[in-house]
This record gives sequence, C-alpha cells and structure tokens, in this order.
Amino acid sequence: MPLDGDSRDWLRFGLVPGIGPRRQLAMLRAFGTPQAARAASLQMVEPLIGAGAAKRWCDAAQAPEPERVEQTLEWLAAADQHLVTLADADYPQKLLDLPDPPAVFYAKGRRDLLGAASLGIVGSRNATRQGIENAERFADVLSVGGIAVISGLAAGIDAAAHRGGLRGPGSTIAVVGTGLDRVYPASNRALAHEIASAGVIVSEFPLGSEPKAEHFPRRNRIIAALSLGTLVVEATLGSGSLITAKQAVDLGREVFAIPGSIHSPQSRGCHRLIKDGAKLVESADDILLELDWQVRLAPPTHLGSQPSVTQSSVMPLHDEKAAHVLDCLGFDPVDLDMLMARTSLTLDTLCAILLGFELSGEVAALPGGRYQRLGK
Repeated sequence: MPLDGDSRDWLRFGLVPGIGPRRQLAMLRAFGTPQAARAASLQMVEPLIGAGAAKRWCDAAQAPEPERVEQTLEWLAAADQHLVTLADADYPQKLLDLPDPPAVFYAKGRRDLLGAASLGIVGSRNATRQGIENAERFADVLSVGGIAVISGLAAGIDAAAHRGGLRGPGSTIAVVGTGLDRVYPASNRALAHEIASAGVIVSEFPLGSEPKAEHFPRRNRIIAALSLGTLVVEATLGSGSLITAKQAVDLGREVFAIPGSIHSPQSRGCHRLIKDGAKLVESADDILLELDWQVRLAPPTHLGSQPSVTQSSVMPLHDEKAAHVLDCLGFDPVDLDMLMARTSLTLDTLCAILLGFELSGEVAALPGGRYQRLGK
C-alpha cells in the first residue's frame, strides 16, 4: 500500500540497522517522532542506548540504505502489502503488552485479521502423524468458530495449524522470522501463498532478511502477544515452542497443552508444561471454555474420535487383520504411530479397525490420540 510522508519516516526509522525494538522504543519515547530520533545527535542518543549502539545509530540514521528503502517502497506499492507502525490506529493493541513491541512491521494479506480474536498453535517441526492431525483438527474447529489461528509457518505442527485455520472464516496469521519476500522453509511456499491470499503473513524483519537463529525467539514473542492463549500440540524438551509458551505466561496469557505417550520425546515438552500449570486439553471446547469465548462452533471434536461413522468406515472385526490389531494393542495405552509400527498397517486401515472395536466396546479411545484394549 503506497505510503504517505509520515509512513515513509517510520519506514526509514525501521530500516536503520543495528538497533533492536527495545532501543527503538527508547528513542521514540525520548524524541517523540521517528524523524526527530533520526536527527538526534550522538550526545543526545548515547545516554539512552549506550555508546556503541549510539555510534552505530548516528552513523546510519541520516541515510538508511537507499536501495533497501526503494526496494521496500516498491514492495509496498501492492494493495495487499502493508507497513504497520506504532502510530497507526489499527496497530494491534495486544502487542503493546510486550516490553519491546515492534515499532514497525510488515504484513502481506488481510491486515484486518491483526485485531481479531486469536489463538496460537505451535509445536514440533518433526511432528508425529497424530500430532499433525491434532493440530489441523483443533485449528479447523477454532477457525470455523471465527477464531484466527496464529503460528510460525514452520514445518510440522505450524504448517498443520495454518492448513486447519484456512478452512474456516477465522482464517490464519503466520508470523515469520524472515523478510516477507522470502519463504522459510521453501517447502511451505504454496502454503504461504494460500495464507497471503486468505489470511495474513507478518514479519518485523525487513525485506531480504535471512532465516537467522536469533530471529525466531523474536518471532515467537509476537505469536505469544497477538494470541489470547497458546496451544502446544507436540514439543520436545528443547523445543522453541516452550519459549513461546514461556513468553505467553510472562504476558499473562493462558497456555494449553495436549498430552501424549510417556514414551514419545515429542510429548515430553507438553507434559512438562502441564506439570508447570498449563491446561491439559482434549478438545477445542476445553480452550473456549477456559477463555470464555462465546462462539458458535462445529460439533466438538475430541482427540481419537472420528468425524463420522458409516458402514464403509468400519472394518470387520473377525478377520486376520483385526485379530492382529487386537493382539498388538495389549492392555496398555498405545498411540497410533506405535500401533502402525507394530501392525504394519496403513493409517486408514488401522483407524477403520479401531473404530469397529470402539463401537463393539472392546477398545477405548483415550486422551492424546491413544487407544487401550478393554478387559472384556
């Protein structure tokens, strides 16, 4: 979207390199406007942000890289590409809960979604099949209820959450750790185009920014701040999703987690969160009740449940495959991934057999997408 003079000042302010959002905010508080901050002398700036940062600022502030400014202005000429600044009436108020809200950021797609009721859904890049199904299912139900689903456009859980969010009117918001002229990972390029068309992609990083490791904790704080709550679907103990959860707690937001197998590394982060006070959830309704969101939802979708039951979706219970599944189940809870490994059956075949056993009362579906043979 073409910029007026004030917005161009904000753009040039945001493109001065070497100064993070916390120092940018200190400068704006001291000098009032981006233009005044860029014109400030070294002696005026140094007490605010320190000698080294002040020298870098004053060396670069008068003339930000002209090529980058022109490139960004050209990018912003498109109707669906936006610069959002602290001075804008529609700057998301939830971001002001951060100690370091971005002074400027970039958006591609539906800018109106930035003020929508929203929930963050995050988790492992190396997700299990069950984790991906859970993320997509939760996001789908929430979006059908008009809630925007926020995630980070990473592989695994993030991508599944975005796909689910795109299915409903709530849509989805992707917060990324690169410039908006890049897609990372490249495997999500088609998904990014869908989000830009029906949802919105957001970044505080200028065009051309590479996916550096230090960008992603900064991205995560924006996911946490824009969301009224954060759901962690799957996470190892070292997952960046736990950083997002901590940031959500620090902001006074709710954190939710889906339990899983005690033997799965992908569940240990969620179990740690639950031990530390996160809300254990089995359905989207659990989240909505906790947050007191009064929205019209599709019928509740519980983990392990099937969307519909037809005769063709239930396998006979007296053939060799069904007997083999029952033998492999044992009497301890087991998840679908483990059952697939034990039985060597496809997911569709296994789910059809399990559904038949559920209907006959021989198998129970448990929280976390697990199944258990009953003592009949």
